[in-house]
Amino acid sequence: MSNSDPHGRARRRASLLATLLLGWSVTASGAAPALPVMPRPAVMNAGSGRLMINGNATVAVPGPEDARVRGGLARMLRRIEERTGLTFARLPDDEYVLAANATGATLVVQIGASDAGFPSLGNDESYTLEINATQAILRAPTTWGALHGLATVQQLLRADASGWFLPAVSIEDRPRFSWRGLLIDVGRHWQPLEVIQRNLDGMALVKLNVLHLHLTEDQGFRIESRQYPHLHELGSDGHYFTQEQMRGLVAYAADRGIRVVPEFDLPGHATSWVVAYPDLASAPGPYVIERKWGVFDPVLDPTNPKVYELLGGFLGEMAALFPDTYLHIGGDENNGVQWNANPKIQAFIREHNLKDNAGLHAYFNTKLNAILTRNGKTLVGWDEVLHPDLPPGSVVHSWRGPEGIAAATKLGFPVLLSNGYYIDLCHPAGELYWNDPLPAGNRLTPAQRELVLGGEATMWAEWVTPETIDSRIWPRTAAIAERLWSPSEVRDVPDMYRRLAVVSRRLEDAGLQHESFLDPALRRLAGDGATPAGLATLRSFVDLLEPVKDYRRGEQQPAAVQATPLNSLVDCARPDSEPARAFAALAEPLVSNSPATAESLAAVRAQLFAWKGVRTILSAGVIATAPRLAEARPLLESLATACDIGEESLQLLEAGRVPADGWLTEKLTRLTACAEPHAAAELPMVPTLRLLAAAASEQGKRGRLSAEEWRQHLDSILTPPAKSAAP
Repeated sequence: MSNSDPHGRARRRASLLATLLLGWSVTASGAAPALPVMPRPAVMNAGSGRLMINGNATVAVPGPEDARVRGGLARMLRRIEERTGLTFARLPDDEYVLAANATGATLVVQIGASDAGFPSLGNDESYTLEINATQAILRAPTTWGALHGLATVQQLLRADASGWFLPAVSIEDRPRFSWRGLLIDVGRHWQPLEVIQRNLDGMALVKLNVLHLHLTEDQGFRIESRQYPHLHELGSDGHYFTQEQMRGLVAYAADRGIRVVPEFDLPGHATSWVVAYPDLASAPGPYVIERKWGVFDPVLDPTNPKVYELLGGFLGEMAALFPDTYLHIGGDENNGVQWNANPKIQAFIREHNLKDNAGLHAYFNTKLNAILTRNGKTLVGWDEVLHPDLPPGSVVHSWRGPEGIAAATKLGFPVLLSNGYYIDLCHPAGELYWNDPLPAGNRLTPAQRELVLGGEATMWAEWVTPETIDSRIWPRTAAIAERLWSPSEVRDVPDMYRRLAVVSRRLEDAGLQHESFLDPALRRLAGDGATPAGLATLRSFVDLLEPVKDYRRGEQQPAAVQATPLNSLVDCARPDSEPARAFAALAEPLVSNSPATAESLAAVRAQLFAWKGVRTILSAGVIATAPRLAEARPLLESLATACDIGEESLQLLEAGRVPADGWLTEKLTRLTACAEPHAAAELPMVPTLRLLAAAASEQGKRGRLSAEEWRQHLDSILTPPAKSAAP
């Protein structure tokens, strides 16, 4: 799934910048922002007035007893207390007091039916919320809808000089897709229980409802098997979930309306399986746990009856541990090396008329499906499992491209989309937000569209630790959550970013560490001698950086292994630089087809001056005494060079002077060099400076072109022509 098209990346970033720029100009004109709720409800109408919230606020829950709703209420009230400083009435056992009747209660929660079981695919998750000046009434037909409604109430709470309040609003809400997931890979880098729990709390806040746990990998086997203990004893380095812990985690998730779907990757990515049982592999052992990343040769032998004996016992054990109907068997990235080299396996393919390795894989999946069916489970697999012989009802999980959706649904299989939602590849929220399981103009039939269950964000763990993982998941995954919940026409990227900034704070309230991890990490990088001013400047610099995109970090740091500390400069950089987006907004008037104004010139010049100051301060200060920050020097020099080119562009725009022939080519060449990553980090403001340079060079034409024509003209200059294929 690597992206070898750098010009494609540049086009996507330029397109995203254009959307952001246009949106920010609307904001600047004074348009009122929407209520900061994510996902945006299906129907939301602002009312008149507000419901004031103080320590005397009360809650009533008429109707059936529901322990999960009461638990959700308690979590919401506690977070409100922590945010506001208010204290709500409690009973002696520390439970919150509930009002005896709904008439005078501040918040009323009414559910049609209580569900004490586990959440499942297709649950009714709808709710309505009516808030006026005297009362808020949340109605939901089920437990699950009520929990989602409470998440909305928590997000709506606001304050001004008059105090804390809920704005008057009328909401009718329901999800667009029934499967809205987050995959967390605990195989490559171990993520302990507390990491998973706090991310479940974040998921609940933004109405995601599936935790997909990737539990086996070449680098680790992360679940206790009492029937086959060698699996976790030999394959985990001692890092795995006990069955008791997993039962608790499944219950923790269910209390938040979230299903837990386990993944046991088969037949490839199997090193941790065959470390314990080398006789199950397709080539002789012994094997050791992999410490690097990639696609490796070990794969189970589908012709060996002992494979199905072990899998029958193990998957039966796991089926009893995980109550959800669905179980993910992976099925991806079998490179075929061991199968091709094994004469016995190739003879088996011929004797059983399986044609090729794909036929053997389908044979394996058929046997695996029989095991799952006996245990009441439905098979889910990555899109490599798609084959005419795949058992009916199996779910195809598309990671390689949207064409997988069309191919699977054409054959009648339900599908999930993760292609475009790979949050580990560090693309900004705006790009993730555009991605859609059912994009406008898709050519699927109505029957095919019904088979699209939803999608999942995927947090593969090659480059994260328990300290940094939250910063790679949040807040961007809230944008994916909105795409999977909200109506398809909710697509305003600038409005999404405005709300995302607020929801990010609510995620912090829920315990996520995507912001709080940073200051300790920077202090460690800067060393004990760093001053508060030096640390503040270092943070300003890091906030401007982004990690490299796609799979380029492995190219940048090829020597990294599982034990490599992931606490360097790039691990502090976040995937979506807010200063870079803000700079794009400042520059928009200068790259439009209108003449530059003194105000816009001054604002952009001030920002460039400030960034050059960051380089001066850091180079002479904290970086001079911190060995671990030596890797920042090339990035600082690139920043200074890029800012110099930006200032030259401003001078031309201010004077209304077109530069000499060759100026733009030379500046774009230098900016391309500035955009090159160092230490796996890059400068995301460079595309805006490229636009500035192009606008300065071409300003003699701007008055003769419409706004759309002008932008197309700049894009044609900045996008290199595609190289023709070799004859």
